[in-house]
Amino acid sequence: MLLLIASFIGIAGLSFQARPGAEVVAVAFPVWWDSQQAFSAAASANAAIVRVTAVPSLLVVRPDGAEGLARLHEAGAWFVIDPQAIAACFTNKAAIY
Repeated sequence: MLLLIASFIGIAGLSFQARPGAEVVAVAFPVWWDSQQAFSAAASANAAIVRVTAVPSLLVVRPDGAEGLARLHEAGAWFVIDPQAIAACFTNKAAIY
């Protein structure tokens, strides 16, 4: 059962992985970070916040330039994924435009 769950998570992670050069991505910071830490990390990577989610450490952002994804990882992001992957699960009423 554990192997099945690990395989599912691995395949889902590869399927929803953000492509380099993506205009908008969902970025996951450490789960113990509050929203202020996540906002600060995104700002330090020059990423514009598009939308917040119900999880404070998960943001939808617009990376700045070709190196935007690398800067997000340097700022503390665990991973970046296609924002459609989280659209149904982690929506929040608040949005930033």
